Amino acid sequence: MSQCKVIAVANQKGGVGKTTTTFSLGVALAKEGKKVLLVDTDPQGSLTLYMGWRDQDKLPITVADLLEQSAEGRNIEVEESILHHNENVSLIPSNLRLSVLEPVLYSAMSREYLLKNCLEKVKDNYDYILIDCPPSLGTLTVNALASADSVIIPMQSQYLSAVGMTELLKSVNKARTKLNPQLKIDGVLLTLVDKRTNLSREMKVQLQENYGRVIKIYDTQIPLAIKTAESTSTGQSIFDYDKNGKVAEAYSSFAKEVLESGKERNKNASTKVR
Repeated sequence: MSQCKVIAVANQKGGVGKTTTTFSLGVALAKEGKKVLLVDTDPQGSLTLYMGWRDQDKLPITVADLLEQSAEGRNIEVEESILHHNENVSLIPSNLRLSVLEPVLYSAMSREYLLKNCLEKVKDNYDYILIDCPPSLGTLTVNALASADSVIIPMQSQYLSAVGMTELLKSVNKARTKLNPQLKIDGVLLTLVDKRTNLSREMKVQLQENYGRVIKIYDTQIPLAIKTAESTSTGQSIFDYDKNGKVAEAYSSFAKEVLESGKERNKNASTKVR
């Protein structure tokens, strides 16, 4: 049985830091000695762009090709699609072709498991696979949830972000019931936190009161910082771009929380086996 943990980074709301969290968490885990694969399932290819692959139309094999191969029962060329970033993480890239392919995938047999079939080919090579989900609850996000062991939910510390939580939780529960009984929610990560305002503190309290009994709210909060936005145009993670900054420090802390949660889960699982 593979020891790789697959995590979907999901929220149907855009602009909450999914892509930044996927890349930054991936690099932070790599710095802890883990082998990490990132998967871009957003047709906009934001993660692919962020990691420095600008000319997406010239990428030989993307996640769209892999899903098409999976849908048609052909040999899935996962190894050939993987790009290697100089911060010790790997990537299965995406481009706009995925938006054209999504309606086609909808009519494929076992369409919810197309991505899972692809990832099964390489899971044994990695400790963590992180899936950057699109800002929707469509076929691609469903594929990510069917593939994942767990979900991390980045959430901007604003009232409207919290409003969408119920729909996302319904989708996760539906995926767990119909597609993936092992799926768990690892927790909610507050992002773009402006500590100069009271709103962030109020949001965390509100989340704890409304969801804290059933979902972990991570202790780490990712601060709002202009350096994060700047790093997205350089092909560098925040660790290379501003290694001594508060955001890099926060994502390092977050990675340790993720690793600690994994140890706790493994401990509980081994106790149940006994």
